[in-house]
Amino acid sequence: MTTSPIVPCLWFDDQAEEAASFYAKTFPDGRIDAVTRYPSCETPSGKPPGSVLTVEFRIADMRFTALNGGPRFVKNPSISFFVHVDTAEEANRLHAALVEGGIELMPLGTYPWSERYAWVQDRFGTSWQVFTGREPGGPVIVPFLMFSGKVGGCAKEAMELFTKVFEGGRIERVTEHPREAAPEGWISESRFRILGQQMAAFDSPVEHAFGFNEGISLQVMCKDQQEVDRYWDALSEGGQPGPCGWLTDRFGISWQIVPEQIADWIACEDEAARTRAFAAVMEMSKLEIAEIERAFRGG
Repeated sequence: MTTSPIVPCLWFDDQAEEAASFYAKTFPDGRIDAVTRYPSCETPSGKPPGSVLTVEFRIADMRFTALNGGPRFVKNPSISFFVHVDTAEEANRLHAALVEGGIELMPLGTYPWSERYAWVQDRFGTSWQVFTGREPGGPVIVPFLMFSGKVGGCAKEAMELFTKVFEGGRIERVTEHPREAAPEGWISESRFRILGQQMAAFDSPVEHAFGFNEGISLQVMCKDQQEVDRYWDALSEGGQPGPCGWLTDRFGISWQIVPEQIADWIACEDEAARTRAFAAVMEMSKLEIAEIERAFRGG
């Protein structure tokens, strides 16, 4: 299966390495791909030079980044991840591992939509929905966006925007809540696809004390400046540009619009080059590939 350029980023204070190792051991086909470290320049997180900055890891068919960014942001269940498994036994195993030290949001059991299902927030704050009943040839991991509070009822609008912005985007299916359960047009179940990645969206008729934030963001790995510009302009419209390639869209979802080369810059063994590139990124909002490359090379 082709890996999508959409890579979820999980924010931690200082547990990125521990969490990534746990996920790589707990989920199928898990592995650690790379570890990067903070350079020798001042950063907003205040983390010491040489400490772990990011851990790139894979589980099943999805890439993730675990980021040590300090205590500023905390993950919540507004973005969670479906984990599709084939058997009740595998659902039981995953549930037991994830719930240890965590919080059970919906208990393990049989539901109308799944023979064996549970929603768990693990001890690192990441939320997973273990779901028996994988579609033939379908993905194992599917990001799930829950629209509630001020953005309740916006799931369909968001899907229409995202599938328009990203190449090959399409809405695959949509089911609305019954009229007695939610306002007309609110989505109870959906699947859509952007850049090859299947995703799900849901309008929650229940009020929650949390919403989208930077605790979980969606990185878009761009092949050139043209892609950076296009995605940045489209997703920031009606939202809020942020620092270092981050932005918040009109629904409050956090995105990182970053070039593919960023892994080469921040993982380089040349500490001086790595520090120059990092310092250049720190001064930008939308990332400019040529300027970062110039700083990296000492130009």
